Amino acid sequence: MVGAVVLPTAAARTQDRPLSACRFEVAGTGKVRAITDGRSFILDDGREIRLAAIEVPLAPAAGDSGPRAEAGVAARAALESMLASQSVELRQNGAGADRYGRTLAMVYVMRDGARQSVAHEMLARGFARVSAHVGDRPCAEELLAQERGARRAKLGLWSEPYYVIVSAESGAQLTAERGRFTVAEGNVVSVRESAGTIYMNFGRRWSQALTVTISKRDERVFAAAGVEPKTLEYRRVRVRGWVEERNGPRIEATRPEQIEIAERN
Repeated sequence: MVGAVVLPTAAARTQDRPLSACRFEVAGTGKVRAITDGRSFILDDGREIRLAAIEVPLAPAAGDSGPRAEAGVAARAALESMLASQSVELRQNGAGADRYGRTLAMVYVMRDGARQSVAHEMLARGFARVSAHVGDRPCAEELLAQERGARRAKLGLWSEPYYVIVSAESGAQLTAERGRFTVAEGNVVSVRESAGTIYMNFGRRWSQALTVTISKRDERVFAAAGVEPKTLEYRRVRVRGWVEERNGPRIEATRPEQIEIAERN
């Protein structure tokens, strides 16, 4: 059961070089009063903070049970083990708040005489996945490396069937993920362009496999990041985002960090 997942220690961070790509502008400090869920907490002054750049299983509603609910409880417990009653430093790059009014920030705590990133820690322990919108390519690459390490070692929630990468060729698996943040992987069968949209198709029939859409106006941003959409045909690709149903499962990609060349890692 997910509820029985053991929280790895801080030693789960296996990096030979300093993690510094995500050190943005300091936006304040505070002391943690309460943990809301696996990515949100409240400071003593009443500010509600949401960790930027990561996604976690949502906290269960009253009466919820099953693997997803247990995953939400496990993610919250992981964050609490890192932040309960801690003083934190907030750093920002871009949007200052989400649609619920929570302050979006990279959060750092002092540990072993050095500032440690909580988002990196959640990823390294296997209780979070990199978000679709990091906003900074070097930071995204650093975070993705943390996620990959935890996935390969099957740490935290990566040891559970619920948290596995979904097959981009499986319409049934993708339909079950509709409305949720998902990481999918598969071989790109074709890349087509129509009416200002680029379509990356993972199957011959749209209704039975994933389609990733990219606005033509964003193509240069993807290309500059080394993810030129039209060169991905026949490549094995990993994509992250929210699954929608539009004549078949779709993920809209608006940022290059949503797409990884799976053959490389």
